[in-house]
Amino acid sequence: MDIFQETLTLRARKRGFHLITEEVVAAMPQITSLTKGICQIFIQHTSASLTINENADPTVRTDFEMFFNKSVPENDPDYVHDYEGSDDMPAHLKSAILGSSVSIPIRNGRLALGTWQGIYLCEHRNYGGGRRLVVTAWGEIQ
Repeated sequence: MDIFQETLTLRARKRGFHLITEEVVAAMPQITSLTKGICQIFIQHTSASLTINENADPTVRTDFEMFFNKSVPENDPDYVHDYEGSDDMPAHLKSAILGSSVSIPIRNGRLALGTWQGIYLCEHRNYGGGRRLVVTAWGEIQ
C-alpha cells in the first residue's frame, strides 16, 4: 500500500456552497495510480466545512445556504462568542454540523463518486479567506 498527501490552498470564496471536486483531483494526481483505495479530504478551519452532494443543479447550493442560514441564524443574542463578527459563531456551528472531512473510495484511478455527486467547500463566513485542505490518498498501486 502507498500513501500520498498534498496540501491544497483554495482561493477565497464568498459565503455559500462551492464545488471543489476538480481542484481536489488536480491537487492529487497520484490518485490515477491507485487501483483501489481511499481519499480523505480534511479542512484545517473551524468556520468552513466539507460535504458531498449533488453537483448538477446549482439551486441545490442555493437551498443549502438558505437552510443553514435559517437553522443557524446570525445575531442571536444568546451567542457569547462574537469577537469576529455576527457570522463567526454561526459559522462554527454550521461547520460542526457538516464536518471537517470527507472520505471517498478510489476505484481504478478515479474518485468513486456517484454520477451526480461532487465535493463541496461550505464557506460559512462572509470573508473567510483562502482555505487549506489536506488531501490524503492511500491504496494499492496499479
